[in-house]
Amino acid sequence: MSCHGLFSKLFEKHGRTKENAVPRDNEIFHCGEFHCSECPLASRCSMKSEGNPPNSTLMDKKLKRVLLMGNPNVGKSAIFSRLTGLHAISSNYPGTTVGFLEGSVVINGETYKLIDVPGAYTLDPTNEAEEVALRILNEGADIVIIILDATALERNLYLALQVLEKGYPSVIVLNMIDEARHKGIQIDLKALERELGVPVVSTVALTGEGIAALKAALPKARPSFLLPMTKDERWRFIGDIVMRVQMVTHRHHTFRDRLEDISVHPLSGMFLSLLVIIASFYAVRIIGEGLINYLLDPFFNSIWGPFLNVISNVLGGSGFIHDILIGHLIDGSINWEQSFGILSTGIYVEFAMVFPYIISFYLVLSLLEDIGYLPRLAVLFDALLHKIGLHGFAIVPTLLGLGCNVPGILATRVLESERERFIAATLISVAVPCAGLQAMIFGVIGSLGLVYIAIVYASLLGVWLILGYMLNKTLSGQSPELIVEIPPYRLPSLRNLGFKLWFRISGFLLEATPLVLLGILIANLLYSSSVLPFLSNILSPLVKLLGLPPQAMGAILLGFLRKDVAVGLLLPLGLTPRQLVVATVVLAMTFPCIATFVVLFKELGLKRLIQSVLIMISISLITGIALNYLLSYLAI
Repeated sequence: MSCHGLFSKLFEKHGRTKENAVPRDNEIFHCGEFHCSECPLASRCSMKSEGNPPNSTLMDKKLKRVLLMGNPNVGKSAIFSRLTGLHAISSNYPGTTVGFLEGSVVINGETYKLIDVPGAYTLDPTNEAEEVALRILNEGADIVIIILDATALERNLYLALQVLEKGYPSVIVLNMIDEARHKGIQIDLKALERELGVPVVSTVALTGEGIAALKAALPKARPSFLLPMTKDERWRFIGDIVMRVQMVTHRHHTFRDRLEDISVHPLSGMFLSLLVIIASFYAVRIIGEGLINYLLDPFFNSIWGPFLNVISNVLGGSGFIHDILIGHLIDGSINWEQSFGILSTGIYVEFAMVFPYIISFYLVLSLLEDIGYLPRLAVLFDALLHKIGLHGFAIVPTLLGLGCNVPGILATRVLESERERFIAATLISVAVPCAGLQAMIFGVIGSLGLVYIAIVYASLLGVWLILGYMLNKTLSGQSPELIVEIPPYRLPSLRNLGFKLWFRISGFLLEATPLVLLGILIANLLYSSSVLPFLSNILSPLVKLLGLPPQAMGAILLGFLRKDVAVGLLLPLGLTPRQLVVATVVLAMTFPCIATFVVLFKELGLKRLIQSVLIMISISLITGIALNYLLSYLAI
């Protein structure tokens, strides 16, 4: 007898119909002779066979494994942060470039281990993220929280049904229920619960509405009575569900609706995007400079500087240890940018020159992300990015790269093909200056005038476009079309903003600080040895083509350790404005920092890393030589 027949017998035995077939809390079924080992209720049946259920872990374990699943942009991460707070760990799924978050929450003395599964539209994988989502689900779960966008119930239900058919104890979360109300969408939660056979709660993750109800529903999670269906059966069932549980009423367009339409129109949207980008970088600059001028510089000049002077006096003002820790005294005092001691330049560059811009950049980026603008930016730039072998969502890693190349390259995981990830990662490492490098560019070249800064950025932009176009034409394969869900505009949550900001800047500090200090240490050791002069002599013919003195090659070579520090090494060389611009462009385009190299190796593999490095060296030298002759011809 089929499972459908067994369920008919089961319902008759208990006097149930499909409409009231949902088992009551703590109810135990005695299926008797009709028990089926594949039955979704097997985990609740008192006569189930011995051993662990094949598709779930034991419900009575002390630490319960809970998966948060749903389509992209349904608010999974917001609900995850509401449940776990800041106690989360970011990980990569073994053997992949796809990341996910893990955290824990204690409810009524019960500890739940939460996993924020990568967003997926289907369990029939179409990309790496969906493959990882399926693998995590198949590893087992005590509870699956299936998060749906209440404004797009029909589309979200497809994944939900696939998960429910697996037989895991589940809870359905209708998130963004406030947005649904604003759009005139009313959903009968009790009716949906009857249709799916599992608890259903509504939430507004950004405000925290419904989170308490979700916590209360976790112990009530149960398997659905749904059995596996074909794709066509699933869509027919979804249509029936939506007709029975959802009602849509007429509503007039609001200002927000009109703004959403304007922001994706090819003309008005592009104009708005330029305004947003300009305003964003202006905000980054204002916030960063404010932190430097009113908080960090006063701290270093009033507190840290006098403290280092005491240490300098104790060490006698010179010597090997003094030069390593404090650096070389300039005119008898510590110079934050040129002394190059671990405790002077190392700490100052990291925390007073780079870190403020990292904070401001990630703050602005997180704000745009939470408002819902980044997907619209991806749609607008899709046509341009297709010319360089990418689709519109590559704009997100590119913008992240302007903060720090490391998270920018890590974010290329959102791109579907290896070809796209290689192009995007190479372009970011070659032509996208990180916030620290940009801070040094403004600090070193800013005094020469805006024209010279414009030349640097125009050179990098030109290389980004030309190199991308060349890679698109020479590499085999094609870029897939952009398929992205555009969420409605919404007010950001300060709590979620703080969570994202902390998560991003803490990761940067843990990664970057040791590398900056190591870079300063190695810079001191190299300058006190004969290594750099030896390399400079070997490369002197090449340096002449760039129009630079041999000493500039030392700074360029040190860019491998830390670009922003290496730019600072150009200051004591007395370069002309033309030489300074050429050296800065070449340095910006050549070796990224060690951290970026490690991430490139991790994301691309050794073979692709070598290809990327060869491209990087070739294009930077060609650009530097061409720029030198062009500026000489223009007498700049």
